[in-house]
Amino acid sequence: MRNRMLLGLALAFVGGVAMAQTGLTEVQVRSTLEAQGYTGINDVKFEDGVWKADARSADGNRVDVRLDAATGKVFPDEQVANLGEADVRARLATAGYTNVHDVDYEDGIWNAEADDPQGKDVEVKIDPKTGKVIGKEKD
Repeated sequence: MRNRMLLGLALAFVGGVAMAQTGLTEVQVRSTLEAQGYTGINDVKFEDGVWKADARSADGNRVDVRLDAATGKVFPDEQVANLGEADVRARLATAGYTNVHDVDYEDGIWNAEADDPQGKDVEVKIDPKTGKVIGKEKD
């Protein structure tokens, strides 16, 4: 009985750490997508600072989606960016990023490599409508 309690506590702790690092759990990611009309959700994984999944949109098309790990905002790969490359570079500079390069729009979000405000070389994922950094991984 005591071993089961310890195992339960250990699993709860591990789950809590995973959630703290990514904001959302895989179950919450699936629920968020389902609530927005996505079905056939597959290959859910946390990678490059954002959640990624394959799904079927409400109109029946297969799409790749990215989710902001903190807010759960969904970015389908078919969406159109409101910001151009120069806008993204300007937003990153305003946020303290330097040496911004390899800026490209792919799978519904902007991607760039840069030095973050602490001077670390990172790859960032950027909201195509607001320019907000939604994911960051060490490059």
